[in-house]
Amino acid sequence: MKRWLAKLTIGTYLTALALGIGSHAMNFGTGAHPAMYYFIWDMFCGWSAHEVRYHIVGEGESGQHYRLSPAPWSTFAPYGDLERAQYDALGNSYIKIAMNTLRHTDHEPIARIFVIEEAWPKKYNLPENLWAARFDEPKDAHSYFHLKSIYDGEGGLIQFNPDYVTTLQQLAITNNPRLRADSLRGRPFFAVDPAHRGAYLMEPQSVSPPESSGSNEPQWNRPSAN
Repeated sequence: MKRWLAKLTIGTYLTALALGIGSHAMNFGTGAHPAMYYFIWDMFCGWSAHEVRYHIVGEGESGQHYRLSPAPWSTFAPYGDLERAQYDALGNSYIKIAMNTLRHTDHEPIARIFVIEEAWPKKYNLPENLWAARFDEPKDAHSYFHLKSIYDGEGGLIQFNPDYVTTLQQLAITNNPRLRADSLRGRPFFAVDPAHRGAYLMEPQSVSPPESSGSNEPQWNRPSAN
């Protein structure tokens, strides 16, 4: 009986494995049912080798910098000791958190708000005893700081950059001559109607605004419907 149970368990496992391989190979039914999560290999799709922390910093008109997250009062930490801003990898709530801190604190006028991304390899999170058992090198942890976005004092976006890992991927591509050549060969082709091709070959001319007709709205030329 035990042998049959062992054979049934092994057979069920191999069948599920074959189902997952076939589903991925054919790209069929991967999201058909929540149970498919147990058969396809996407459980580690969002895993990164870097630990990341986000710092929201405000710059006053005098050049003084203020830490805006976490707020000076007690903040909400859903899991462990990290505040909620650390769970927003897409950056949807950074400026909301910063403006909320500014509204409830006394400070000089804020000129700019920076979102700084701090990243370091996750292997440095190991405790000292596990590090000594796993690595022969000394534990020399250091962080990399990356500017993710800049906002003005009113919360308007000035500059937005990809995250640290995406920036590393882009640098790896631009530093590879073969990949640069492949990207140039893979550029999309845009066809232009021959009847309109002459418009793209004309020399640019300076255009001055038209004179006002006396109304409040300037009489600019409107784009045609064609």
